[in-house]
Amino acid sequence: MAEDTHHLSRRAMLAMPALVYGTAALGQTPAGEPQRGGTLQYAVAAEPPTYDLHQTGTFAVMHRVAPHYSTLLQYEQFNYPNIVGDLAQSWEAAPDQLTYTFRLHPNVRFHDGTILTSEDVRASYARMIAPPEGVTSNRQPAFGQIGAIETPDPLTVVFKMKRVDASIMDTFVSPWNSIFSAARLRAEPNWPARNIMGTGPFRFVEHVAGSHWVGQKFDGYFKQGKPYLDGFRAITMAPSAMVNALSGRQILAEFRGFTPVERDRIMRGLGADGRTFESSWMLHMLLSFNNEKPPFDDVRVRRALSLALDRWGGSTSLSRISQLGAVGGMVRPGSEWSSTPAEMERWPGYGRDMAANRAEARRLLREAGQENLSFTLMNRNHQPYVTAGIFVIDQLRQIGVRAEHQQVELASWYANQGSGGFEAMIDSFTQLSDDPTNVLVKYISKDRAGVATARAIDRELDRLFDAQAQEIDKAKRKQLVGKFEDRAFEQAHLVPILWFQRLVVLNRRVQGWTMSPTHMIYQDLADVWLAPERG
Repeated sequence: MAEDTHHLSRRAMLAMPALVYGTAALGQTPAGEPQRGGTLQYAVAAEPPTYDLHQTGTFAVMHRVAPHYSTLLQYEQFNYPNIVGDLAQSWEAAPDQLTYTFRLHPNVRFHDGTILTSEDVRASYARMIAPPEGVTSNRQPAFGQIGAIETPDPLTVVFKMKRVDASIMDTFVSPWNSIFSAARLRAEPNWPARNIMGTGPFRFVEHVAGSHWVGQKFDGYFKQGKPYLDGFRAITMAPSAMVNALSGRQILAEFRGFTPVERDRIMRGLGADGRTFESSWMLHMLLSFNNEKPPFDDVRVRRALSLALDRWGGSTSLSRISQLGAVGGMVRPGSEWSSTPAEMERWPGYGRDMAANRAEARRLLREAGQENLSFTLMNRNHQPYVTAGIFVIDQLRQIGVRAEHQQVELASWYANQGSGGFEAMIDSFTQLSDDPTNVLVKYISKDRAGVATARAIDRELDRLFDAQAQEIDKAKRKQLVGKFEDRAFEQAHLVPILWFQRLVVLNRRVQGWTMSPTHMIYQDLADVWLAPERG
């Protein structure tokens, strides 16, 4: 089948070795037979702005909602980035790569007892591709190459492509592509924003804003023998409180990550009951400029502010105290698509001579008539966003620019990001794989992608984006990715600051969970089980 060929072709891709602190390694399978029962209690740092996985990109939704839904495909446990089926029992691609056929597992039930069919898959994907009035879709730009979806029978879904898409399998595997009930969507297209009903391993029980989210084992789950847990309880908790709660054993996990200092403190508290995981992270912090608001509609101003940032020095100092780490461009540093450090140094803002960089920044500001520039920098009110904001403000001060640090709750941050209610902001972007199409979509024109928060129109970037997305030859595609990055840094609509390093700490009782370079996968909890407490 096509799955086997696909698995082999991906086995060497994307996976990067994890550095290990303690006893657990990336890709290591758990020891012992899974135990049944118990409730997993874990922490999530922010409230969800919506329940709808199609409409958002934040872990605050994924880490609560993923256990309730299924997707067509998923990344294989302990073998990232291999792709295996979830709802799809099998699949195949036509030789011309313009038709993808998925055959679904039979007798998959929604939590209300109704049977899932190909129409539910079609309706869910159609909603992501062309959201109805009143509905937004963060997934929309990823599906631009899909021309039609056919359902020849209740267990078969066929995707017809407008043109070849080199990253389509990574697109299909996204955990954001939750499958909703077509009947519910027909009745109310925006129903998933405040309601939960999927085919995942856990049924929704309740959400008490500011307190907790509860899921209960779904006895009708289509994967026999799973889940192992009786349920889960996701507790809304500030990061500082998480450290105490995890080290004091009030919670068993937090799946996003901690700073090195926090990790060490938790491990001192847990001792032999702690396990830590470390990996590079498909998540980077950005400085986004609202290109619709003067003076950020002037490329000289944007480039000057990027030139002011000492990324190399910041990496050295901030990695000691925060999750911010490696210097990189638009693609995760060290991946097969990334530029080398020497190539990066050609980009504005990446040269190591900071005196020269800042002299050029001041010159550009004078030329633009913005020597005394001041503005408001919008930011999230938790770490490491606050640390990144303080760093940026300090760097800009060294070229005579004053920025006021406006820290807001996550929901307000998202609302202003989407509406353009900001001048400049500390932004971030999470990927699921290193495939360039999944990564570069953040940097294209606003009318092409909802995640393009800089609100810019850049048709040359759009052209390069489309060209690399359709290029099957890897060498040629990498050249196009390089040209895209060169153009993106020249225009500086939004610019990377630093990439994250992922440090996760779990109580040793949590077994069956898989570490990866992204905190958005392996969160359905179907494979997680609890080892007995120590006697």
